[in-house]
Amino acid sequence: MPQSMSRDALVDRIARSAGERRIVVAIAGSPGSGKSTLAEWLRDRLNAEVAGRAEILPMDGFHYDDAILNARGHRPRKGAPHTFDVDGLAVTLDRLRADDGREVAVPVFDRKIEIARAGARIIGPSARILLVEGNYLLLDDPRWIALRPRFDLTAMLDVPEAVLRERLTRRWIDLGLSGDALAAKLDGNDFPNMRLVLTQSRPADHLVFNG
Repeated sequence: MPQSMSRDALVDRIARSAGERRIVVAIAGSPGSGKSTLAEWLRDRLNAEVAGRAEILPMDGFHYDDAILNARGHRPRKGAPHTFDVDGLAVTLDRLRADDGREVAVPVFDRKIEIARAGARIIGPSARILLVEGNYLLLDDPRWIALRPRFDLTAMLDVPEAVLRERLTRRWIDLGLSGDALAAKLDGNDFPNMRLVLTQSRPADHLVFNG
């Protein structure tokens, strides 16, 4: 079991791994653990040293569209592992790892409309460090575990369950939910997804305390 490290130690570890060949770093963690915030901080720190060398690829861009989720009866569980196009993420990672000097268009999840937009951002050949962030990147599940060989370095955010529950509850309250609607979001989706990540993820190379 890896010991927890600081954010500063992680950025130093990533920087030491970078070279001429593009590297792919997985930043995994439960919903509410702060993956997006950490990935953005890492990108900014890395790019402060060498401009443009780090880019982020969020897993959220690979959400299935609501039309597909509604047809399959999965809309209430949007955000659970089976509501993502894992194969699409794998193919995109393969294109990025090819590092052949070509631009790669990637999808972006638009939180204003809760829909992923295809080809919404370009990752260019100058990016030497790719920070992939998402809940299930290390999930011990046949579909997701196939991603593991595509990562050169993995990190898992270490956040106490009580803190995660508080953050997730506050997130939905701030968006105006209360009562039964709030309970349905938390008990029917967010908390099960949180427990899945906490109990069924394979060990990362590094733990990063973010409580």
